[in-house]
Amino acid sequence: MRLVRVDPTLCQSAEICVSIAPGVFRLNDEGLSEVYNPEGADEATLQQAIDSCPFQAISWVEE
Repeated sequence: MRLVRVDPTLCQSAEICVSIAPGVFRLNDEGLSEVYNPEGADEATLQQAIDSCPFQAISWVEE
């Protein structure tokens, strides 16, 4: 199974992922993006969020 993840060491709170896929991403208490619902958007939308992150903090992982 392929899931999307955010690397908190790379995230700089651009919030682009939250704008693209609010059903998947949100900001946590530290103001960093996190995945709260990995099934909240289709794969094309998730890929758009990955491609749009200016810090390359979002990626696919296999589980």
